[in-house]
Amino acid sequence: MNVIAVLALWVTLFHQGYSYSCQGRCGYGTDNNMSCQCNPSCERYRDCCSDYAELCKAGATSCKGRCDEEYNSQNKCHCNSKCAQHSNCCSDYADLCNSDGGGGDGGSAITDAEIKALSETIFALDSNKASASELIIDPQALVHDSQTSSKNDLSSKPFVRYLNEEALFSRPTYAALLAVLDNYNRMTGQTEDVSAQELAEQEAFLKETISNTELGRELFAFLYTKGVYASEEEFIQDLKMMWFGLYSRNNNKMDSSGFEHIFAGEIKGGKVSGFHNWIQLYLLEKTGKMNYYSHSFDGPWTSYPDVFGMQFMWEGYFKQVGSAVIGCSPEFDFALYSLCYITRPGKQCRLSLGGKELIIQTYTWDNSSYGDGKKYIGSAFPSTPN
Repeated sequence: MNVIAVLALWVTLFHQGYSYSCQGRCGYGTDNNMSCQCNPSCERYRDCCSDYAELCKAGATSCKGRCDEEYNSQNKCHCNSKCAQHSNCCSDYADLCNSDGGGGDGGSAITDAEIKALSETIFALDSNKASASELIIDPQALVHDSQTSSKNDLSSKPFVRYLNEEALFSRPTYAALLAVLDNYNRMTGQTEDVSAQELAEQEAFLKETISNTELGRELFAFLYTKGVYASEEEFIQDLKMMWFGLYSRNNNKMDSSGFEHIFAGEIKGGKVSGFHNWIQLYLLEKTGKMNYYSHSFDGPWTSYPDVFGMQFMWEGYFKQVGSAVIGCSPEFDFALYSLCYITRPGKQCRLSLGGKELIIQTYTWDNSSYGDGKKYIGSAFPSTPN
């Protein structure tokens, strides 16, 4: 066979789709038009491409060689422009596929600068935050990070010295939060039974915090212009699923949700898990169910909202570092955590509040999903320096 014939055969095979690489093909079914395969079956039939192990096995949770690939439900994580919207990007997606650090649907990149600018807008719009006269706190003992596990009660008084409940709890968003907070069993491993009334309270919370507040509407407007959501209805429905959708943290029981974990708090493995909301802290402290011990972090803010990392005992269960934004409105907490989870799922999210940086750490729940492979919120909380 002469050189021209060899080249002609190579060109023919190429145009017929023959490929010797798994780049962009990991997990797809057997394709007889391809000279080698890139799915688990190829190991049995010994027809894997030479880079199968590198790209599809070792790289199963990496975007190396996979940027802009088509969605495949068999993949553990994804590397296309919609993965941020569905909260199922691989951990290195932002680094390898999107130099701006994240992206919404439709290919519109969401930069750190845009997130910081939006967080400043949300900060300025939080008209329902507590004033200095409505909320007085008493942080008392400050401990070093090395002492946070000591379980020593170093504060003789409550963390919240005074709260004007009449002024704050009569506001629609506070009332909506209070209605939802008491719907949960804090022990994981026990099924959460959700009544029709509780579902209605979830709907009311979303309506009051997002649809009926200026800062909630600002969050939607931003995500809409970035192509993440096509309508407010789609946005609200996704928030409902990512926050209130049930999944199992323990014993295969539908015992948890992102909202319960972050706002209400849970008990798992003999200790407090989650619990990152100041209003829940106040309510439990007021009824004698929570005993404040100390704090290991006090943010740079001199007015509300502020950020604290606290140690406390919740009816026999200890929280080594429970971080929370203090004095903010329910809609502020909910909007910031939602912004960070939607744009930076499973990553650190850098915000700016009054010119000072706040980092929110988010985690995806990877053991189950909703919709078209979307991931529930695992956790989100202020990241305090070590």
